[in-house]
Amino acid sequence: MTPTSAQDIRDAAALLAPATDVTILGHVRPDADALGSALALGRALRQRGARVRVSFGEPDEAPETLRWLDEDGLLTHPDDLPDTDALLVCVDTPVPKRLGRLAGRVEPAGAVLVIDHHATNTRYGTCNVVDESAEASAVLVFRILEAMGAELDEPIARGIYAGIVTDTSGFRRASPETHRMAARLLEAGVDAEAVVRRIVDERPFAWLPMLSSVLREAELEPEAARGKGFVHAVVRADAARTVRAEEVESVIDVVRSVREAAVAAVLKQDLANPGQWQISLRSKGVDVSVVAAGFGGGGHRQAAGCTIAGTASEVLAGLRAALERAPLL
Repeated sequence: MTPTSAQDIRDAAALLAPATDVTILGHVRPDADALGSALALGRALRQRGARVRVSFGEPDEAPETLRWLDEDGLLTHPDDLPDTDALLVCVDTPVPKRLGRLAGRVEPAGAVLVIDHHATNTRYGTCNVVDESAEASAVLVFRILEAMGAELDEPIARGIYAGIVTDTSGFRRASPETHRMAARLLEAGVDAEAVVRRIVDERPFAWLPMLSSVLREAELEPEAARGKGFVHAVVRADAARTVRAEEVESVIDVVRSVREAAVAAVLKQDLANPGQWQISLRSKGVDVSVVAAGFGGGGHRQAAGCTIAGTASEVLAGLRAALERAPLL
């Protein structure tokens, strides 16, 4: 950790330590890093006597695979949030737009703490803990809690572990420091097997026919993405309606495994607006954060996302063109 980021951690801890009323937000369609980090931080603040709410813009309910992380009932529907926030914490969210319908809460808040590890973060907070080298926002939350002297009990450790294990693809991209951090989380009582099984491994039977129908139409373009290969699949609304949102999100992890392609994309048709597609991008050799940013999205160099309007064919054509211009890693 650089001296600057060490000071950022201390500043964040100093801001949070005396807080009595806090709203913590994750990005829309929250993953384990956003929600696990928010709930871990929320529980630690609640134990210090603060009133805490954890929320996100959409959907109306947390993914079923993540609800069990909420030991304290901190999850709050957007309609039940107060009119304004004395202290607003935005976790794993690089730009206010990623808060969806809750983006308007940033400007009027008394203070805004941003905790994030995306390279595209615009540092929109009054206090920012932004570190692209951190493998997960949960890593930064751990450091802040450590600076606060917060007790690392099992539910807090579980939320942080969930964020780290998922954002590092099962620790495949974790540094030695992060492995040491994980050891401390396990020592706090985290059941690693249960976390991975409940969040990553377990799927309902309906996932299999959905996946079969999607992969049947997957395509490989060996010469695309500057000759590094591009594989893509489309999840249409009819298929998406047969499973939970987390099953749809998991398709990219299957498609990305294709050896012959450096870039993988999954187009997910918006159930409420069939003319829009949520795009998941993964890469082993092309900077897909630049591609996503070109369409108003963002993310990491090797994992990014955006939303694009049009037909599936038009969206794929736009992605192909953007990949030809994207920097190589």
